[in-house]
Amino acid sequence: MVEGRKAKPGQPPLPLYPARALDIGAAAALLEDESGGVFYVWGNATFAWDVADAAGRRFAAVQLVVTKTAKAAQVARAFEVSTSTLFRWRSDFSARGLGGLLGEKRGPKAQRALDKAQIEAVKTMRKEHKSLREIAGILGYSTSPVRQALGLIGKRSVDQDDAVRSRDVSQGQDDSNEACSREPKDEEVRDAVSTPLSPLAQPVPRDIERRLARFTLIDEATPVFTQGAGLPLLGMLLILSALDATGLIDAAREVYKRLKSGFYGLTSVLVTMVFMALAREPRAQGATRIPPHDLGRLLALDRAPEVKTIRRKLSELAAKAAGSELIAAIARARATERPEVLGYLYIDGHVRVYAGEKDLQKAHVTRARIAARATLETWVNDTCGDPVMVVTAEPSASLVKEIRRLLAEIRRLVKDDRRVTIVFDRGGWSPDLFAEMLIAGFDFLTYRKGKVRKEPVSQFNLQSFVDDNHVSHPWNLADRNIRLRLTKKPKSKKILLVRQRVRLSDNGHQTQIVISRMDLPAGEVAYRMFNRWRQENYFRYGRAHFALDGLDSHKGVSDDPNRTTPNPARKAAQVKLHAAQGALQRAKAALGQAVGAIPEKQRPTMGAFKTANAKLTSDIDRRRAEVERLEAEVKATPTRLPLSAVQPQATVLDEERKLVTCAIRMATYNAESALARILATGARFPMDEARSLLREAFNTPGDLQVS
Repeated sequence: MVEGRKAKPGQPPLPLYPARALDIGAAAALLEDESGGVFYVWGNATFAWDVADAAGRRFAAVQLVVTKTAKAAQVARAFEVSTSTLFRWRSDFSARGLGGLLGEKRGPKAQRALDKAQIEAVKTMRKEHKSLREIAGILGYSTSPVRQALGLIGKRSVDQDDAVRSRDVSQGQDDSNEACSREPKDEEVRDAVSTPLSPLAQPVPRDIERRLARFTLIDEATPVFTQGAGLPLLGMLLILSALDATGLIDAAREVYKRLKSGFYGLTSVLVTMVFMALAREPRAQGATRIPPHDLGRLLALDRAPEVKTIRRKLSELAAKAAGSELIAAIARARATERPEVLGYLYIDGHVRVYAGEKDLQKAHVTRARIAARATLETWVNDTCGDPVMVVTAEPSASLVKEIRRLLAEIRRLVKDDRRVTIVFDRGGWSPDLFAEMLIAGFDFLTYRKGKVRKEPVSQFNLQSFVDDNHVSHPWNLADRNIRLRLTKKPKSKKILLVRQRVRLSDNGHQTQIVISRMDLPAGEVAYRMFNRWRQENYFRYGRAHFALDGLDSHKGVSDDPNRTTPNPARKAAQVKLHAAQGALQRAKAALGQAVGAIPEKQRPTMGAFKTANAKLTSDIDRRRAEVERLEAEVKATPTRLPLSAVQPQATVLDEERKLVTCAIRMATYNAESALARILATGARFPMDEARSLLREAFNTPGDLQVS
């Protein structure tokens, strides 16, 4: 308060709770009336329930104790129960979730015998094709007296048949084919639909099957879904149809056949990794952050595999050294499913930075503009930007070399003589490579590299291209043919005739695009070239959501000793040569300065020049001789040497486990992309918003009922 001023009366503070609310400690309050109840925490209405919702009222009391908002004695006093009752509620909730708070009567249900009139009514309703549960509901009894009236006592119900079937399978008898071939009856379907769902139902423990799996008496556990309401993460089941279209499961069965006998088989392990990727926990250790029962319901098992089990199964897959075959099989499935997206293939290298203790070869990280220890990968993406295949590149391998290596793989993937256009950036610029691609039946599309004469502004005109989403893309383009000089001269050719499109930006910058195809309009050429950023977008999205740069294995293997690597001695000699050349230039500059600084009648003369030259010429001659000696040394030093002569103990990271996890995440990304395109096309969402919506949907709880 400022001295000398009269204080104004302040507004009295508003009450935190309604006047009729009952305090529960210092932070909470309870208000109950004829319509139900609500409890407040620090003045905020946190939870409410109806008057008939006994489970909701018990859940509210349990939450106040679990969150330590109030003491158990205070909560029990407010809810007018004993502390032992409150602790029993908490125990039931911990064991069975909300289902434990329903207060259902335990033990056998009361049964009543029906009189003759009721028996006749039951038979009449049965002739009208009413289900057993519908008849029991009309009469107000359980299904047991209804079954007794119909003479069905002793016959097994659908649920009993399923239980017996599960028990027989757990004893090593495979009845799955018979179960799948049996057509359900109409009354069975109605009974299943009318079955009430238990909230947060816990899966039935599969202890018998686990004991059998321990002694390898079963190949893998039989999937049995758990029905229930409010099951967490149930939205992930939306991915199953799209995942099936990627061919991941079929390709894995084709390549790996099966895993060793155990509780978790090949399919359950792969689907587990897919669900973990959808939960944005794509690495094995991410299983510690997902409740195993929640993930187990999605797998139709009692619980999901733990971290050590996932790592053991991945190690088993990696030991078969078939990661490349798995990725090739998935690529073949995509070529069969969507051959139209293989008309344009984008190839680019990806640098995966390594932060471990192994002494790996360094590579340039473009996004960080530094050189760091890393492993290199080469990705092939389709027209939509979705990944098709990935190979592990050699350290310091050029994009030109990787494209040459992938041409044969791509031809086997396409199978026919269809010409595929390969799109890449300036790192793959090589006229000799272009000639080889044309001979092999491929077209190319890339940026032009090197200093290029700019096109006159008068040569540009506005051209546009309308994509599949009916969006127009206008550009200022110039078009002309150019000749590229060849070095290897295949088939006696000295030059290569190609087409060049140049884009003029608003700031005056010109971007040169070179393509071998003469039939494409200039607007489409620019659209296909600039769509190369779809591949970069995949790298960025994969790093953020699918741990594209994550380390899945710490295992190292010996590098190829015959692989050539840059000679460090030549680099050291080049450093010395550059230093000597700089010293020579500085000595020549000192000579010129000395000549200009000697005055003779206010002007340099030949005599002054000779005097200065005599003093500095010996130093220049000495430095020139040193430069010539170092030039000869650099020329005599080999550019590359076998790795065994440079670094005999060189190691690289084991690529097999990385290839397996890449195949899983690649299929997951493609399945998510398929769903996102459906949303983007049908609901006219942008792709990024469609993906955000899917991420929310995957983590949404739901009700699961099997019929």
